[in-house]
Amino acid sequence: MIYPPSKFPHLGISIFPEMSALAQQYKAINLAQGFPGFPVDAGLVELVNKYMKDGHNQYSPMPGVLRLRETISKKQQKNYGLVYNPISEITIAAGATEAVFSTISALISEGDEVIEFEPVFDIYPPAIELNKGIAVRLKLTQPNFKYDWEKVKTAVSPKTKMIILNTPHNPAGTVLTKSDIDQLADIVRGTNILILSDEVYEHITFDGNVHISPASHPELYERTIITASLGKVFHCTGWRIGYCLAPASLSAEIRKVHQFVTFSANTAIQYAMADYLENENNYIHLRSFFQHKRDLFADKIKDSLFELLPVQGSYFQLASYKKISKQSDIEFSKWLTTEHKVATIPISVFYADRQDNHLIRFCFAKEDGELEEAAYRLGRVQ
Repeated sequence: MIYPPSKFPHLGISIFPEMSALAQQYKAINLAQGFPGFPVDAGLVELVNKYMKDGHNQYSPMPGVLRLRETISKKQQKNYGLVYNPISEITIAAGATEAVFSTISALISEGDEVIEFEPVFDIYPPAIELNKGIAVRLKLTQPNFKYDWEKVKTAVSPKTKMIILNTPHNPAGTVLTKSDIDQLADIVRGTNILILSDEVYEHITFDGNVHISPASHPELYERTIITASLGKVFHCTGWRIGYCLAPASLSAEIRKVHQFVTFSANTAIQYAMADYLENENNYIHLRSFFQHKRDLFADKIKDSLFELLPVQGSYFQLASYKKISKQSDIEFSKWLTTEHKVATIPISVFYADRQDNHLIRFCFAKEDGELEEAAYRLGRVQ
């Protein structure tokens, strides 16, 4: 047997597939991994089938089907007033994860520092490490998970190459505000620092909160790369289709990596998405759709011993179990899955030092009946 040296000797399998496997083993309701538990719109499935039958089954152009890029360009301008050239500034990727990886790989070199915020989504640190960058982790403030911009200002150094933001935030559910973005602009003014803005939950905000991209700030537009996901928007995460928006000079560099990671995303799905995106009713309703699910779950669980934290966006709900157990959040999550048949994600895995605040994450992107049954089970936890 040949055992090559590991590039990630400290990494194992992510907690997400681990908890989903445990849920399957114990026939638990899976509120752990962040994927929708309801079917894709039959009309979208029919469109994919149509384009497959029409013969769109070979490679698309490397940056993606032009009609889809044009549709995304129109969507960005209509919804956010952001102008992106579909030829040179929009790249279709095999999911937002690939877009993030290609961006970091293209723009981060050995010794470059990247500021990221904990709890941090787990795809960022390995991509930084693989490209020999240095992750500079700052913690969002507790208990409201807000940005401490004074700490950001202090953390910026001559080696800082990028700041990664995630809005709406996974797992905290907070959204960037105009004040946040103004303070960020003040910090990076006069530097060459890039902003990578992960916006996969852009259409899922609640209670009057709105999605604001850093790219909306005139001083940040030229340094901001947006990654987004059509799979998240249209409940088809397994289709692996996302996109990257960036000024032409940055897009050119990102595409140099993208072409050798996947070359192109699924062609028939791109054509189908181009048609489907043209009708804004296919995504504008997501705010009310998911707010109903958030509120339903919160109402059904309100008499339990779990304490729910505020959630402004995304389809994740954080909860404290301090009234129930002193177990670590990993132990508690596994116990909840095996004994009460509800799978969740422990929040300590989003921290490098495994900070344990006795919080777990529920995904409420599930059928109403499934959420009600999960809430019933959780209500019996003592």
